[in-house]
Amino acid sequence: MQKPKIAIIAALPREISGLVRGTRPEANLRRDGIHLHQIDGAVVAAAGMGASRVTLAVDAALRTEGIELVVSTGLAGACSSEVRAGEVVEATTVVDAKTGEQYPCAAAGTERLLATIDAIAGTREKARLRESYNAVLVDMEAATVARLALARGLRFRAVKGVSDAHDFDMESMSRFTDVRGHFRTAAFALHTALRPQNWSSAMRLGRESNRALTKLWDELRAMINALS
Repeated sequence: MQKPKIAIIAALPREISGLVRGTRPEANLRRDGIHLHQIDGAVVAAAGMGASRVTLAVDAALRTEGIELVVSTGLAGACSSEVRAGEVVEATTVVDAKTGEQYPCAAAGTERLLATIDAIAGTREKARLRESYNAVLVDMEAATVARLALARGLRFRAVKGVSDAHDFDMESMSRFTDVRGHFRTAAFALHTALRPQNWSSAMRLGRESNRALTKLWDELRAMINALS
């Protein structure tokens, strides 16, 4: 196995499942809700949504020596019609919307800003981030990952799969997050099953998320191979 040079950080285990298939998370971290996997050329971690949980994931991943690049990954929402659900987008800048602090990404090309907030964004918040920062993406973790990586002198990139369009409202899903920042899938499924008016949007979200994740895993594998 090639020595890890990349730390890949996501929020939810689902967001890394295709990348780490065939491996097991480290048992001593699993009891704390941290899923950390070693794969060829990379260490991959997910510990839940939000700043405090992603800090745990970064700290666990960076115990591995020789890391050169930290990548914030997983699913994000679109703030602009320029970005389509089901696609993969790499940010060039990440902004912490709470403080206004901006972090540069080791990425070239068209300027694409990702805004990090502390809750799942609804359509009004997406519009506000677009107007305030010209953001094209929103998530809950990238700014924290950027701050921790850059403070250690490491390169940082943010590569996200787009789960929902700018006009898709995700705000009500916040109620299904547990205290460790993990999504309560069973509770969401039951809630949706009892509300037929939500079936179409839930199926669309699942379909676009799965499409984005499949493309995202391919992108991450190519990134790992390029650095090997």
